[in-house]
Amino acid sequence: MNFSVVTESDLPDWLEMALALWSYESAEDMESLFHTLFSSENDQMLICKTDEGIGVGFANISLRKDYVEGSNSSPVGYIEGIYVKPEFRKQSIARKFIELAEEWSRERGCTEIGSDTEVENIESQNFHRNIGFEGESHIVHFIKGI
Repeated sequence: MNFSVVTESDLPDWLEMALALWSYESAEDMESLFHTLFSSENDQMLICKTDEGIGVGFANISLRKDYVEGSNSSPVGYIEGIYVKPEFRKQSIARKFIELAEEWSRERGCTEIGSDTEVENIESQNFHRNIGFEGESHIVHFIKGI
């Protein structure tokens, strides 16, 4: 498996996987996000490809300077999204993404890295705990039209 920083030519692979992770988003919105992240100095997108060049996973990392739930420092590296195609899971690809995210974050002065997942995503929660993350809180968001 080959890990690298995402390039413009990776857009089709990244977009396919991003839509699998965030299925409630439109392709147009995700493509717009790609270009925003691609040009940002506070964001990093990583991709994993097979030796044949097939995209099998990605990770989006950011540098958060606002408060991150449970953190004691600022800035904090943050895993904004991580995805590995189901048929490639259990091969330490996601673990390698986390290691690369930690390295990227340390290089930017971070001493902590954060992440989140939906309350119902038990698989992701288990993954995070298994690689050393500690759960900080469960938050239920509300909104009301006025």
